[in-house]
Amino acid sequence: MNSIKLLLTKCGISAISGTLHQPARIAIFGRFSSTFAPKSSFTNNLKLPVVRANGILGKNSIGSIATLQMKKRPMRKKRPEEAEVTEDGNFTVTAYATAEEYDLEKLLSGLVQQELYEPKKFICTDDNGVEPDVLYVSAKYQVDKEPRDIFFFREGTVILWNIGELESSNVLSFLRQYEHDSYDENTVAGESEQMVYNYVASDQMSAHLKRGLFLLTRDEEGYLEKYTFSNAMSLSVKLGIWEASLDKYIDSIAFVTEDLKRGTKIKMSRAEVLRKTGELFALRHLINLSSDLLDTPDFYWDREHLENLYAQICGYFSISRRTKVMNEKLNHCVELAELISSNLNDAHHVRLEWMIIILIMVEVLFEIIHYAERYVDSGQEAEFVAEERTK
Repeated sequence: MNSIKLLLTKCGISAISGTLHQPARIAIFGRFSSTFAPKSSFTNNLKLPVVRANGILGKNSIGSIATLQMKKRPMRKKRPEEAEVTEDGNFTVTAYATAEEYDLEKLLSGLVQQELYEPKKFICTDDNGVEPDVLYVSAKYQVDKEPRDIFFFREGTVILWNIGELESSNVLSFLRQYEHDSYDENTVAGESEQMVYNYVASDQMSAHLKRGLFLLTRDEEGYLEKYTFSNAMSLSVKLGIWEASLDKYIDSIAFVTEDLKRGTKIKMSRAEVLRKTGELFALRHLINLSSDLLDTPDFYWDREHLENLYAQICGYFSISRRTKVMNEKLNHCVELAELISSNLNDAHHVRLEWMIIILIMVEVLFEIIHYAERYVDSGQEAEFVAEERTK
């Protein structure tokens, strides 16, 4: 049943692409034309660029290192039962973090010109309406009864509801022109998240999470339930990107601990250490100050049922635990950076002291030479006076 729906989705999108020729439309084989699999399939195939002291490792080493990195991390989410995932009648929702930030205003204009998606709502997560930071759109051309919705978050994440691989690839390629500080494609694919959702009767129960399955209601404001699920998934994939960045950072300074253990000279300059320290504090700022990892967004303060749902999903994705582990790793890295900086400062001070000592020795040498010259000159003058007296 799922395969038939996927085929219909692909056929529908192909038909749309063939009949509509908009200037903003992009080719199918774009930036993300590769096949995207659920997160569970990426566990053993994740290939992140791992940096060492001598650069990026070869292709033969990336796979094993990436697998090792995944083992270091806390469990990203509880594994849903296989029966829940493959049950007929369910739909998929996929989340990607592709950049540091989206320009939502220009993105909205581009979507209007493209004429494939209808903007539904600009959502303000702070409830003050100062700057909307979530754009909710829906596909104009329906393939089946289930709508195809997309949530674009300003912090650089996109959540795709009931959208197949081909259409997802087109959306991600289209997003590229509205991204600021885009992420590596392999990291985006590897840190993506895919879940399954379905509906329940609203008169029987409210939206909730059951064994890895999102269960929604068909109320008039059902989009808020989708937004709540999307918000938690957005947080999870964004945290996954930061986890990957921290793993790469740890690998890039691993050689320093080996140098310290062997007692050899640290092969880093003070400028490099300062830059590495800046990367650490920038990452710590993103995690603890610029995100909602440590607090519940203001949007849920007067929506208790959505707040409980948001907390349930964040618990499923282990957001708090993963954030705590990342902060512990960051603290360790900061201590290591401070130790390296202190070591380099001591070496710099010793070098300055030796320079001063050498300068003093040079000055003393010149004084000795000047004293010797004066002594020789005085002796010659005494001889000259003695010769004059004898005459």
